[in-house]
Amino acid sequence: MKTRTILITAGLVITAAGLYVWLARAEPITVEVVSVERGSVTETVTNTRAGTLEACRRARMAPPSAGQIARLAVREGDQVDQGDILLELWNEDLKSELDLARREVAAARARAEEACVSARVARRESERLSAVLERGLVSVDAAERAAGEAEAREAACRAATQSVSVADARVDSARAAIERTLLRAPFAGIVAELNGKVGEFVTPSPVGIPTPPAVDLVDTGCLYVTAPIDEVDAPRIRAGMPARVTLDAFRDRAFPARVRRVAPYVLDVEKQARTVEVEAEIEIPDDVALLPGYSADLEVILEERENALRLPTRALIEGDDVFVLADSGLLERRELELGLGNWEWTEVRSGLSAGDRVVLSVDREGLAAGAPARIE
Repeated sequence: MKTRTILITAGLVITAAGLYVWLARAEPITVEVVSVERGSVTETVTNTRAGTLEACRRARMAPPSAGQIARLAVREGDQVDQGDILLELWNEDLKSELDLARREVAAARARAEEACVSARVARRESERLSAVLERGLVSVDAAERAAGEAEAREAACRAATQSVSVADARVDSARAAIERTLLRAPFAGIVAELNGKVGEFVTPSPVGIPTPPAVDLVDTGCLYVTAPIDEVDAPRIRAGMPARVTLDAFRDRAFPARVRRVAPYVLDVEKQARTVEVEAEIEIPDDVALLPGYSADLEVILEERENALRLPTRALIEGDDVFVLADSGLLERRELELGLGNWEWTEVRSGLSAGDRVVLSVDREGLAAGAPARIE
């Protein structure tokens, strides 16, 4: 029995030695590696689907009343200031009414001036007769009639003055009617779209039936991203947190931003997941033109750590393991303790040291602990 045990043990040792020799002679796997280093690591939350770049102020406008376009004061792409006229409807009849109202004001003022002059004359006559009455040179009836005439003239003066105010109000009303035929810029911006030409008729949108705006005005001086965030991540986000925005139009660049709003309600349902709308305002660069409507991805920075030992997130396999290329040329599989992380970098708390070479090409066939490998 003892001899048999010795033979079995010897056989196993020989088999292990042969396996080692075979592995040593096996063709090394070509792998891509990167050295573990220190640097900045952030923990972030990203949107569940593409967001949209929006202007902080955008007005899709139409005149408040229907009418025929008499003048288009702008073209698409024009920069306008607040209060500039964008579009004017035909309003000659209203302008005539305004002119008539102004003439009525002038006439009312003239009548008021006449009435007030007569009131002053009547008052002076009443005062003169009152003084003469004290000396007994005029009858009491004459003095009283003069006083009553003065009061009547003064009342007529006040009525005429009020008529001027009424005429002024008619002027204001006529001006307001003309203003309803004008479409003015509510803020400074760029005319993004015009729908209509001179001579065409425009009407306001009926309730519940959206129609193309006569003028689409966009303020590109303030831009923000609106993007859906998974309901699980949303409670960790607060207004004021720093963020990064990436755009399909500028794939190799990230734009700094800051969260300005987290919706206080669940906005949408994607399959079985609920999302919350998050808005982040972008710091607009001087060297590129960002346009509202671009698709965008939002990455909210929850926490950031400097000088942390880190490795590329794509080197991780099955969560917390990596393959390390040892100095012997063989692969080692190590289990790590991880810290902060995002899609790009992950913090390593234990299991690796600075300078260790971790495998990035984790999808290569033949990757296994103890397999020979060489750097690509």
